Amino acid sequence: MKLTPQSAGLVAAVVSAASFGTSGAFVKPLLEAGWSPAAAVTARAFSGGLLLLPFVLVALHGRWDTLWRARWRLLGMGLIAVAFTQLAYFAAIRRVPVSTALLIEYLAPLLLVLWAWATTRRPPRPAVLLGSLLAVGGLILVIGPGALRAVDVLGVALAFAAALGCAVYFLVAARPADGLPPVALAGVGLLLGGATLGLLGLAGRAAAGLGFANPVPMTATFGDVTLLGASTPWWVPLAVVAVFGTAIAYASGIFGSSRLGSRLASFVGLLEVIFASIFAWLVVGEHLTFLQITGGALILAGIATIPAEAPAVTIEPAREPEVPSVPTASQP
Repeated sequence: MKLTPQSAGLVAAVVSAASFGTSGAFVKPLLEAGWSPAAAVTARAFSGGLLLLPFVLVALHGRWDTLWRARWRLLGMGLIAVAFTQLAYFAAIRRVPVSTALLIEYLAPLLLVLWAWATTRRPPRPAVLLGSLLAVGGLILVIGPGALRAVDVLGVALAFAAALGCAVYFLVAARPADGLPPVALAGVGLLLGGATLGLLGLAGRAAAGLGFANPVPMTATFGDVTLLGASTPWWVPLAVVAVFGTAIAYASGIFGSSRLGSRLASFVGLLEVIFASIFAWLVVGEHLTFLQITGGALILAGIATIPAEAPAVTIEPAREPEVPSVPTASQP
């Protein structure tokens, strides 16, 4: 059975959400072993980008000019969607609970709805408003109603900055490709983001050496970690995150967004919190509650309510076949 572009985009978006959902459960053993969040994110971005690099080289063979034409999309993906979003999120969780930061960051779909309202000057359709209410209500139940208890203004502002970065990710991913394959946008964006985070880490270490506070601490340990109740080398959970939670997640997410549009893709992305809860239950033994299951059902209902947008895939018009000219009597 041949999938329509929209069906293929929906499948890709769900795969992306499930892949992103593995990140927390497999990064947690590294954090517990002494890795700083910034070091884990930098290693994740670099590893994912390197894994995608062979596919990027094959996809771009003979059309390297697309990198220059898509330079602003690549910079937006690498600097904002990857580096800025991660830095803002991890700065936020140093001041507010993780659940609070997640709840605010995943308001990105609502920001996209408001953005469309502001730019088109047309209010959202009732189906969009209903889907938004259902999805956000489900999000609160999955993450936990206690996430609303946040008092640190700066922490909330940083989490909101992460939400803006997340919204930019969906906007950039959904723009017309202009010849740039999704895997190239994902791979080059991850390498740019990883390089940016690495440079910021070096700058932070230099600042710490001069007596200033280090805003991006980079610490890592390379011994065994505990995963699934057993001792395993540190690179095993990092490899899982690099392959599934980064390379596959970003490549499939960009592919899905280009066919679903930024709004619907962002709401499908909320499935990540459901998958993350399931993986946390399976990998680190965190139990699912009735509220989380109910919240997951509300998120699914909200996604089903959101209408699809026109895909951003650029389709070249078919060329008419050239008809050879027939010589006339006046022609030699």
